[in-house]
Amino acid sequence: MKRRDFFRNSIGAGIATGAALHLGGYKRLWATSGSNAAPYDLIAVRGGEPDVMFDRGIEAFGGMKSFVKAGQTVVIKPNIGWDVIPERAADTNPLVVKRIVEQCLAAGARQVYVFDNTIDEMTRCYRNSGIEKAVKDGGGKMVPGHIESYYQEVPIPNGERLKRAKVHELILESDVFINVPVMKTHSSTRLSLAMKNLMGVVWDRRFWHANDLHQCIADFAMFEKKPHLNVLDAYNALMRNGPRGVSTSDVTNMKSMLIATNMVVLDAAAAKMFGHEPETIRYIRRADEMKVGTMNLDNLNIHRIQI
Repeated sequence: MKRRDFFRNSIGAGIATGAALHLGGYKRLWATSGSNAAPYDLIAVRGGEPDVMFDRGIEAFGGMKSFVKAGQTVVIKPNIGWDVIPERAADTNPLVVKRIVEQCLAAGARQVYVFDNTIDEMTRCYRNSGIEKAVKDGGGKMVPGHIESYYQEVPIPNGERLKRAKVHELILESDVFINVPVMKTHSSTRLSLAMKNLMGVVWDRRFWHANDLHQCIADFAMFEKKPHLNVLDAYNALMRNGPRGVSTSDVTNMKSMLIATNMVVLDAAAAKMFGHEPETIRYIRRADEMKVGTMNLDNLNIHRIQI
């Protein structure tokens, strides 16, 4: 079977609800004043279910048709790295992914693909995360990310440590690329957010870990095929023992979502939600210094939606 044919036909509670977060930046993100006029740099939504928050957020951005045109191919990259149930919040919430798939198709997308280069065994991750079923129910197609031949080597212009990377060919060929990370802690980088989530579109991640992980994350954010849209799932946030977590006791129900076109802006806002200044997360600081985006939110147009 040809590879593209395979892609088209491929493989087919314990949460601390309302817990005290000790996240000083969480309230500040919603309290700071901002313009009510589009275009917005960041949409911050809280208080609803995952699909409802996305609907409200993307509407404020002008609707999905602002990003997806009729006949285009869309690739969605959630975090599906771990063989855990959705309540563990190590993977992106399946309701978010399903709604994005549905919105893309409603906007006229010809096809919507979803994949991740998983850490745990791929078929179990896809199934037990709930994302495979959500994607199929929404009308999209799950595609594999576990075979090296699907990745093409590309240059990373101006990368300091990362000069080249093998990137999944669906990313390279897509018309629209949507990055959908889950908000969580990480043992190596402190936080795993939008820029970190892109490690799931490359093959050679061991190089990153062995050659200054923070710098490699910032370097890859300079790659020309950047996400057109970034949606941070913070409905349930993995507050401890990331990136996989140990149990649902590591999870806090935040009922929040951030949406931005720029990854650095989104990651800076998410860092504040965790109670960190963005410059203390080195890959965010380096991406800012390399002018991938700004981590200074003071002068940005942030639209806040309370459901």
